[in-house]
Amino acid sequence: MEEKILSSEVKNGFQWYAVRTLTNQELKIKRYIEQYCENGEWKDFIQKVFVPVKTVVEVKNGKKTTRTRKFFPGYVFLCMKLYDESGTFLPEVALLIRRIQGVTGFMENHHQPIPMRPAEVDALLGEAKAVQGKKTLKVEYEVGEMVKVMDGPFMSSSGIIDEIDPEKGRLRVSVSIFGRSTPVELEYWQVQREG
Repeated sequence: MEEKILSSEVKNGFQWYAVRTLTNQELKIKRYIEQYCENGEWKDFIQKVFVPVKTVVEVKNGKKTTRTRKFFPGYVFLCMKLYDESGTFLPEVALLIRRIQGVTGFMENHHQPIPMRPAEVDALLGEAKAVQGKKTLKVEYEVGEMVKVMDGPFMSSSGIIDEIDPEKGRLRVSVSIFGRSTPVELEYWQVQREG
C-alpha cells in the first residue's frame, strides 16, 4: 500500500499530533478516522491522517518475501485542529480520538495534547518521502559467514560471504570451483545459512 507523502505546511490552526495506539492497530485506526472524515463528520477538524510505512524485503530459508513495516509502531500522526481561533483547547475533539478503540492517547503535557514541532514533522515526512517507492532489504548475513547456494549454476555449493551490497540485494560469495576459490555474485534469496 503506497501512501502519498504529505506536506508539513499547515494553516488555519491545524497542527500535527502524535497519537499513541495499540501495536498493529495503526492502519485500522487510520482507516476509521479517514472514513469519518470522508463522511463529513470530522473533516472540519481533521485534515490528514498518516502512518509512515516502508517496504522491506526479507530472505528466509531461501525464500524472498515482501512486507510493509511501520516506521513508528504504535503511532498514528494527525494533522488536526485542537484549539479554536482564540487558542482555547477543544476537549470534545480530543475525546473523539481518545474514544476510538485501539487509541491509548495523545502525546501530552498536563493531560493536554501537545503539537509536534515543525522540525519533528519535517523529519518524519522527509524520512517517509525518502523511502517512498523503494524496497529496503533486511540483511541477515554477515561478511565471513558460511552460506549454501540454493539456486543457479552453483546450486549446492558452499561459500564464504566476502561482500554485501544491501542497495542491490546482492552478495559476493567465494565458492570453491575445481579446487579454486572463485568469487560469485548472488542475490540474497539465492543463498541460505549453513548449519
